[in-house]
Amino acid sequence: MNTTMPETAAPVPGDAAIRFEGVRKSYDGSHYVVDDLNLAVARGEFLTMLGPSGSGKTTTLMMLGGFERPTVGRIMLDGKPVERLPPEKRNIGFVFQNYALFPHMTVAQNIAFPLRYRGITGAAAEARVAKALDMVRLGHLGARKPGQLSGGQQQRVALARALVFEPALVLMDEPLGALDKQLRERMQLEIKQLQKSLGITMVYVTHDQSEALTMSDRIAVFHDGRIQQLSDPETLYNKPVNRFVAEFIGENNTVPCTVQRWQGRDVEVTTADGTRFMARGDAARTGGEASLSIRPERLIIVTDTRAKVSNGFPAVVREGSFLGDQLRLTVDALGQTLVARIPARDIRRFDRGEKLTLACDPAHCRLLEG
Repeated sequence: MNTTMPETAAPVPGDAAIRFEGVRKSYDGSHYVVDDLNLAVARGEFLTMLGPSGSGKTTTLMMLGGFERPTVGRIMLDGKPVERLPPEKRNIGFVFQNYALFPHMTVAQNIAFPLRYRGITGAAAEARVAKALDMVRLGHLGARKPGQLSGGQQQRVALARALVFEPALVLMDEPLGALDKQLRERMQLEIKQLQKSLGITMVYVTHDQSEALTMSDRIAVFHDGRIQQLSDPETLYNKPVNRFVAEFIGENNTVPCTVQRWQGRDVEVTTADGTRFMARGDAARTGGEASLSIRPERLIIVTDTRAKVSNGFPAVVREGSFLGDQLRLTVDALGQTLVARIPARDIRRFDRGEKLTLACDPAHCRLLEG
């Protein structure tokens, strides 16, 4: 698998808030759950670590927070090594999936807990708690206990507690996983808006691709302990660097092909059924085996078969599913099964076995090596 990362969306300055330098983590002395991690996070950036279970993203977050020590390598916060510092010495705010609120304390007492630990009490603490409650729009609920709150309100309390001592860095580990879809989507926007307004650096861990695309300035996609790609959301989705990223981020059609010839970054390929295709890419040698990455929404139905189109090919309908704003078509084409998502304005009934002509602009066909 190609694990070479492309250029990041924006250069990270030399005084980055966070740096991982050659970090490795092993629990058994032989297998690395995080392997040769080099990563810089800019001040005020919202970086998401995204990947399946066991990919190394949570272990990376735990090392950054001080709950795990790297086996090899350095972790720098504000230019200072912290890999041997305990969590309480790093001045980092944490928000976890289970919120970790004290049930016997009021909301205000929960939020004040980090202040008490830092020796901030009395009127100064009350002022900070009130400010934090207002930030998360819970100013009227300070006297309640966590058990009297909804899941979304508890999540806001956990966020307020992480922000009350004004840390420069906040870590969030699957914080919205316990919420229903509608509330989770609303909280995504609220967290992002709060992070931007405060100018804090935030590192967020999730396995939810949609969540990562919605919230992040950049996304680091983890697999087998390594970052496969580090990019802004648009680049990650439209220009995946390898097959894993293409198939992990959103729905994707991956079509095996053979490279025929190059014209700059344009490349002509042949698919398994002999169809010739034009694509864009920067990988794979002429005559070598490769894959095409085609997003379902990039496939269009050619209604005028007499018109000249790029990358047109025949398809046979297997089934269609109405999704409200679009129709999800499953078709047999290019020697395999493909998925197309057709906008609502083009929706009509498609019968099983119906023959269509589909097409995809070469600019939206991404060549992947292997």
